[in-house]
Amino acid sequence: MGDHNQPFLPVSGDPECAPVLGDDVVVDGALHRPQPGSTKSKLLLAVFSGIFVVCLILAGGYDKSGVVKVAQLGGVDELGVGPIEMPAGSTIVRPAVSRGKSAGVSEKANFSPEQLLGGGEVIGDGLTEDFPWNNSMLSWQRTAFHFQPEKNWMNDPNGPLFYKGWYHFFYQYNPNAAVWGDIVWGHAVSRDMIHWLHLPLAMVADQWYDVQGVWTGSATILPDGKVMMLYTGSTNESVQVQNLAYPANHDDPLLLDWVKHPGNPVLVPPPGIHHKDFRDPTTAWKTSEGKWRITIGSKVNKTGIALIYDTEDFINFELKEGFLHGVPGTGMWECVDFYPVAVAGGNGLDTSVNGAGVRHVVKASLDDDRHDYYAIGTYDEEAGKWYPDNPAIDVGIGIRYDYGIFYASKTFFDQSKQRRVLWGWIGEWDSEAADVRKGWASLQGMPRTVVLDTKTGSNLLQWPVVESESLRLRSKEFKNVVAKPGAVVPIKLEAATQLDIVAEFELDKEAVERAVESDEEFKCSSSKGAAHRGALGPFGLLVLSEETLSEQTPVYFYVVKGKNATLRTYFCADQSRSSLANDVNKQIYGSYVPVLTGEKFAVRMLVDHSIIESFAQGGRSVITSRVYPTKAIYGAARLFLFNNGTEAGVTASLKVWQMNSAFIRPFPNL
Repeated sequence: MGDHNQPFLPVSGDPECAPVLGDDVVVDGALHRPQPGSTKSKLLLAVFSGIFVVCLILAGGYDKSGVVKVAQLGGVDELGVGPIEMPAGSTIVRPAVSRGKSAGVSEKANFSPEQLLGGGEVIGDGLTEDFPWNNSMLSWQRTAFHFQPEKNWMNDPNGPLFYKGWYHFFYQYNPNAAVWGDIVWGHAVSRDMIHWLHLPLAMVADQWYDVQGVWTGSATILPDGKVMMLYTGSTNESVQVQNLAYPANHDDPLLLDWVKHPGNPVLVPPPGIHHKDFRDPTTAWKTSEGKWRITIGSKVNKTGIALIYDTEDFINFELKEGFLHGVPGTGMWECVDFYPVAVAGGNGLDTSVNGAGVRHVVKASLDDDRHDYYAIGTYDEEAGKWYPDNPAIDVGIGIRYDYGIFYASKTFFDQSKQRRVLWGWIGEWDSEAADVRKGWASLQGMPRTVVLDTKTGSNLLQWPVVESESLRLRSKEFKNVVAKPGAVVPIKLEAATQLDIVAEFELDKEAVERAVESDEEFKCSSSKGAAHRGALGPFGLLVLSEETLSEQTPVYFYVVKGKNATLRTYFCADQSRSSLANDVNKQIYGSYVPVLTGEKFAVRMLVDHSIIESFAQGGRSVITSRVYPTKAIYGAARLFLFNNGTEAGVTASLKVWQMNSAFIRPFPNL
């Protein structure tokens, strides 16, 4: 593993903000700044308690010298490293056990030993060395303006809707622990989707048809204003079935009490569908015949599919022939979503809208890789089929909502503001042991509006709901800041933990013209991150960075000049240096993003403690990162502009707001 304790770039610009810590050193073509006290001291633990020794011996991670060893991945000599010796205060923890798969849902453990190789140390028999987190570090990770319950585990968003003046948000919740299990429906309400009030649990696992979990579902508002909630239950025999619930009192704007239909389940797996591959019903939409139609995710062998059903009363359903859509090789489709978008852009559309000037989106959460993919196409109501505009970027093989950590998403039509709003579950990339210690796990992304990108026709534009701007406090502008090749420029702020950043970048045009055409096949995830130097990038911002850059999270553009002087742009986020902790996942995310003629490179970023949401080119591409710094926290967090390209200078203009905390607490007097 590389040494992420060293920065990849020097600091330039304002000398007052560039602390001198010693001579810069060139390593692999990149400048590094020595850090104070970075001499590595190895502490050999000579004395282990009797119980601890026995545990290590049984785990196979202890030798006669008393040192826990690196797994033999090709041999120690080939790696060029010796045994890892544990720092004082560390403990040994096993990787998180698999959670959810055996029950018939996607993996809910934070990471596997294989994934951990991207960030931590795998030792012995799959044991990991746990970083010595303290309460101050763990407390800092809790967000200030993203929705999360007061404690314990949360995952999928469920049944969001606007009802009698309140936004309702339901979610998968474990009331008993900070790990997945015992799933019920949590419930909260808001006037603006920013400030939230927690309500009592909406539905619990108390019937044979959902005793093993009240899983994901969707809400449909009928023309008379009544609400129908379809959800998946896991039965006492682990069969996935669809159930109906509705408010006990439709006059109650808080929808506190829910009734489960006495005839549940209303749907069971049809012939040919495995009993654990039938889940997550969508919001219903109206057909021209006056019936309601839904889809449910499933698979046939390795082909992900969306089954389609018609109903008149949400109790009796007719399975339509074939399926709405399917894509070979994509595996199980979870949390399928289906909704219309206006070709002209602008407002969102009710789920039942169809006809001229309308395209339809199909989205699926892939159980196999835990990412959300969408495609835009044409819906044939009579045939009950949907066809992608471009089969090369079909569902599961093309475009994603988000290239970071974002899953099990769900949209709803906000009739009060005529917009479609997207929610998504943001999981953790730290260790399960850390989650248990801090007492909570997961949050929801900032709700986003979704419209068709009328310029490309193949992308959606996602953007934080306008209400997020109500949290903006003081702002500072930085105009025409120049970053020469290889430079890092400090951006002076009073604080850098809760920010809303809007930035634009321009490459030096003459340098772009001089740049040699390249056949480089760049990919964010397999590159060296922000240390991967090209003629025209990377360039962007270092967020949640420590002053000496020992911790940093670059979010950046990388441009490749191809044949005929065409420019191809990639938008990436590099977590490889985001934390000195060894028990967190530190991946490099990103993808190609269209940057059209006349457009500047543009990004908006919401920084909220351990989450960074980055929206490139007006929301054409989005990356959500979870980071767990140990030093770049509280007042030590910094923001930098950087340009690690080799030939072209970059001129940037930024506006940065300090962000207030949202008001999220229990509903009073309930």
